[in-house]
Amino acid sequence: MAKIVVLGAGIAGHTASSYLHHYLGRKHEIVVVSPNSNFQWVPSNIWVGVGRMKPKDVIFPLAPLYKKWHIDFKQAKAISINPEGEGSDGRAFVKVEYVDEQNRGKQENIDYDFLVNATGPSLRFDLTEGLGPVNGNTVSVCTYGHADEAWKRLQASFDKMKQGIKQHFVIGIGHPGATCQGAAFEYILNVYFEIKKRGLEEFADITWLTNEYQLGDFAMGGAYIKFGGYVSPTKVFTESFLAEREIHWVKQAGVHKVDKDTIYYETLDGNYHELKYDFAMLIPAFSGAGMKAFDKAGNEITAKVFRPNGFMIVDADYSAKPFEEWKASDWPSKYQHPEYTNIFAPGIAFAPPHTISKPQTSPNGTSITPAPPRTGMPSGVTGKIVAQNIRDWIKTGKPEIKHTASMAKMGAACIVSAGYGLTDGIAATMTVFPIVPDWEKYPEFGRSIKYTMGEPGLAGHWLKWFMHYMFLHKAKGYPFWYLLPE
Repeated sequence: MAKIVVLGAGIAGHTASSYLHHYLGRKHEIVVVSPNSNFQWVPSNIWVGVGRMKPKDVIFPLAPLYKKWHIDFKQAKAISINPEGEGSDGRAFVKVEYVDEQNRGKQENIDYDFLVNATGPSLRFDLTEGLGPVNGNTVSVCTYGHADEAWKRLQASFDKMKQGIKQHFVIGIGHPGATCQGAAFEYILNVYFEIKKRGLEEFADITWLTNEYQLGDFAMGGAYIKFGGYVSPTKVFTESFLAEREIHWVKQAGVHKVDKDTIYYETLDGNYHELKYDFAMLIPAFSGAGMKAFDKAGNEITAKVFRPNGFMIVDADYSAKPFEEWKASDWPSKYQHPEYTNIFAPGIAFAPPHTISKPQTSPNGTSITPAPPRTGMPSGVTGKIVAQNIRDWIKTGKPEIKHTASMAKMGAACIVSAGYGLTDGIAATMTVFPIVPDWEKYPEFGRSIKYTMGEPGLAGHWLKWFMHYMFLHKAKGYPFWYLLPE
């Protein structure tokens, strides 16, 4: 009997666990370790943040489902990995610390034959002074709890606007190297929609604040999309969405401090600026989960297992080379550690070899460059292929990796919500192929223009609505869940 330990129960981790259960049944042991007792469908946090959904609409408890599937669920956080074991037994293990009320603070070593690190990101609000909903001055939509708090703060601004008091909204990116521009962009469009629906536009001043070199970069170096028979850059697509709503924008901005009413940021030209606000939702920087690693003798080997940002080393090319020399082939396809080959890191947990957007540095030496996105569809796809490869390894006894999913060969569909309602909702549906540009294969645009396209409209909103329920159906393990796409 093989023992598989999965760290994390987000999109990548839960997808991997679901398929491992589906493929292996009760013949092998599956353990899931997650500090959160709930699964959350993160893309719908946007709607929680504007009051269109409640937290209960985007989450469900993990323990009952895992019990049904005979998966051992531990509400705990991983502290360290010993991929060589300890002492003479050579049994690899991960050390965890429980966070549930009954066992809080208790530590345990969990041995494994296969380890899936799907811990996702740590939200590094602390890397920007004054950022965040807990110890800072801004709100967030990164978790359902954050999004619920954002809605409460947003309502307070709406109440002031109803009294004729103008409110300044700043929404975007709160660190020079942060990613998830798409989520922030969705949120600003939904905030505008709610303001307009209440007839309060004259009391609102809205600004999009981003570290992107050009609008529509979305941490993917931008894209060219086919729309209405024409090929246009996502810069035009994005600017038109904001201009139509009279939303201002500031690009090439690296936020370094936020106080109770002012955002302080540097731009790529090296100048420093201040921006007043009443309501601000800014996405933080991400890092890995902060685990350490040790060898058989107890020596720390963290640098051998993780990159300095805390994300796990996998089958990627991490050599330092100029941006012009980066290739699609640099990106991982197996999400497998090169030395400890029974360890995998799908989703956000793997370390990207480099940014997708061209690195930009101010005269002051500040890098203002979005980190690569790995959320949503890539997390689900990579979680599934890791489960498939572990299944094959267990069943054949051969460590042959046949299932691959490089982001340089993977397409993604993104639906950007811009409002909510059966008849007046709107969303921009965009497909990109591949996610990481391949300039050797597609020298003109870096991507296939045949499969990279965009279309705004009510139908896109219906599709996003449908996907919310479809993916929760899949995550809950309802009948035929495994037939639904990632």
